[in-house]
Amino acid sequence: MRLIEKIWFKRHNAKWIIVPLLLPVSVLFYLLTGLRRFFYRVGLFQSHRVSAPVIIVGNIGIGGNGKTPVVIYLIEQCIKLGLKVGVVSRGYGGKAPYYPYLLTKDSSASEAGDEPILIYQRCKIPVVVGANRVAAANLLIAKGCNIIIADDGLQHYTLARDLELVIVDAKRQFGNGFLLPAGPLREGKWRLNTVDFVIYNQSSGNINSHNNSFTHNKYSKIDMVLCPQFVCNVKTNEKISLQVFINQHNNVNAIAAIGDPERFFTTLSSQHFNVKKAKGFVDHHQFTLSDLQHFSASMPLLMTEKDAVKCQKFAKNHWWYVPVGAVFAEQDTKPLLTKITELVAGNSLQ
Repeated sequence: MRLIEKIWFKRHNAKWIIVPLLLPVSVLFYLLTGLRRFFYRVGLFQSHRVSAPVIIVGNIGIGGNGKTPVVIYLIEQCIKLGLKVGVVSRGYGGKAPYYPYLLTKDSSASEAGDEPILIYQRCKIPVVVGANRVAAANLLIAKGCNIIIADDGLQHYTLARDLELVIVDAKRQFGNGFLLPAGPLREGKWRLNTVDFVIYNQSSGNINSHNNSFTHNKYSKIDMVLCPQFVCNVKTNEKISLQVFINQHNNVNAIAAIGDPERFFTTLSSQHFNVKKAKGFVDHHQFTLSDLQHFSASMPLLMTEKDAVKCQKFAKNHWWYVPVGAVFAEQDTKPLLTKITELVAGNSLQ
């Protein structure tokens, strides 16, 4: 974990020096972002509506809250409802040959970013990346999509939206509560009262088992846990059930380049893996062979699915990834799925 993240989320001694130094910049950030929102509200900046409903999946702080599993869950539910769903993303960490960029089977994480590649490979649906999300959404519509999911687009007000979902990490929540750069927030906690649903990611554990530390009025709160599904070999794509793999390989090493690597290591421990050596990297880290070659081949090296898409070209036989799925209480998601159905039905009548 970087020093600044320790200051944001943990009781690090340096916070008493660094946070006061950064607060003036946070005040400037607050003024600029508030002015930007005001310009959209009064019409000086324009929000553009596309011809299909748009669902925003985002957060009010830095990444690592569990957005991608929620996006995948929504994709799966839309497919079950008979909808033609597509995803737009900024494509953070990638450099595509052109934009908007429609992913293909030959696309790489270096072109499109790790999360879009993960979504495309897992769900086999159209995914488009680009800074201009309006153009990206229109490309998806031209490809036949009748509902759009915008991955991490909460603050991208240029794209008008029909439904906003915010993901909150139950462990880290809002850190020290300050805006960037003194804290981890891109928008204040007040923003939660303007969205439709807040999904509270507990990472692991029992749904409905936490004490909520913030209040809400407008939005509906949904509890979620992320559960490992199986273990998959990065090189060969061989799949093994979690329990069988644990029985065969209890001792493992682990790496993670996500917003909170400790969350992945804790998940492994909760599944009774004996993690001998764990190393966290900065979110979206672009792996090279030299990053991982010092891990012993005598035991499996486990990683997240997001890491695996960046390691496939130079993967070793003992590298495995552990996909996770978003799990909800069925009664919690009924209002959300009903809203999605109503949006598409209403749009088809226009």
